[in-house]
Amino acid sequence: MVLDTLNALAASPALHDYLAVIKGARNGAVYGAKIRFPHAVVMAILFGRGDWQARIRQIFRATKTHALNLAKYVALYKTLLLLQKKSHGGKPKTGDPFIAGTIAGFAIFGSDRSAVNEQVVLYITARLVAAILPREGTVPAGAPPKPLPPTYDSFAFLAAATWGVVMWLFQSHPERIQPGMFNSMTYLYKDSDVFNDLRTLIWHNK
Repeated sequence: MVLDTLNALAASPALHDYLAVIKGARNGAVYGAKIRFPHAVVMAILFGRGDWQARIRQIFRATKTHALNLAKYVALYKTLLLLQKKSHGGKPKTGDPFIAGTIAGFAIFGSDRSAVNEQVVLYITARLVAAILPREGTVPAGAPPKPLPPTYDSFAFLAAATWGVVMWLFQSHPERIQPGMFNSMTYLYKDSDVFNDLRTLIWHNK
């Protein structure tokens, strides 16, 4: 009886927009945990400091932060969309997502410059830059929206420019590079210059 009532409430059109906020928070938490946990494990193994207990705590803390922040962002974003829709008499406007995304982005990711938040913002920034590139083909009118790959020439230009600039920055202005990327580039390009026997040349970094 109770389960039937809850199922009826979940399927109610009158409650759909409100329950979508809860579902959004749920999906944000699940997705955040799924993508952060394996990344945190790899980073703890490759670059982590301290004993394994300390590294496990780092993995848990990073996963928790990412999952909770993404859950809060999605919930706040969808709530702001709902409020704007109601203020427009039930009709959403084109600019609503930008307003909601800006406010939620500042409140959740802009208010705390943690390592996790910085990585999330940089991840999105990279994809925004890529979104500017010309696309291969077009989506037919009336068809469901789907991502289109960038043209070969535009992607090749972006790849060349990105690697050229980042290598120049690493050599000339390393203080401007994000810490995680700085550690990776140090391992690849600086540590590979340091060896004094076969062991440190092949088997161990240092």
